[in-house]
Amino acid sequence: MKRRPPALLFTCVAVASCLLGYWLLLPREQAEPLPQMQQWDAELFRPQFDERLTVAQLSQFLPNAELWLQPRMDGPHLLLRGERDRWQVEGELDLSDNQRASLTEVSGARPNDPEQPLSAGMLEQLSGQHIEGLNLLPQHRVMATALSASLGEPRLRLQLPKGEAWVYPQQGLTAHIEGDRLRLLRVVPKRLLQH
Repeated sequence: MKRRPPALLFTCVAVASCLLGYWLLLPREQAEPLPQMQQWDAELFRPQFDERLTVAQLSQFLPNAELWLQPRMDGPHLLLRGERDRWQVEGELDLSDNQRASLTEVSGARPNDPEQPLSAGMLEQLSGQHIEGLNLLPQHRVMATALSASLGEPRLRLQLPKGEAWVYPQQGLTAHIEGDRLRLLRVVPKRLLQH
């Protein structure tokens, strides 16, 4: 003879289903867009995308910017670094092979040497140099939903070993998302996205 499940069990399952349905229908709180995104789009992202962002412009955006020499296997790289609105900003200067060779000769830097800051005079000399790539790292908690509220849904999402890359090709922007947090924004010129 089969035992029938108790009515109480059915009642509990029915109530739980109703509560779950009600909870799913509740309106969700919309994420607020990042307040600086529109200004940054005009001052940084668009000029970078169109290959117009220079050291002088980025220095103006980052009042306490410093120029750093970073030795690498493919030759030294020059990085302009600073902080604004609790974001660490780093722009890599667009150097030709000849400029890298000259920089290697002048600095004597070898690939395994530590990074070193350069003088303010060097920063002035390079003021017209273009920026090849731009990295922005939040120094506070920035939710991924705030980025999508600012820029919309990404055109492409790529799985990474840790998290996802959200790609916004129309801005030349890629965001590294880990869990529910934004870890890095990378902005490159349009020509680098066409390959």
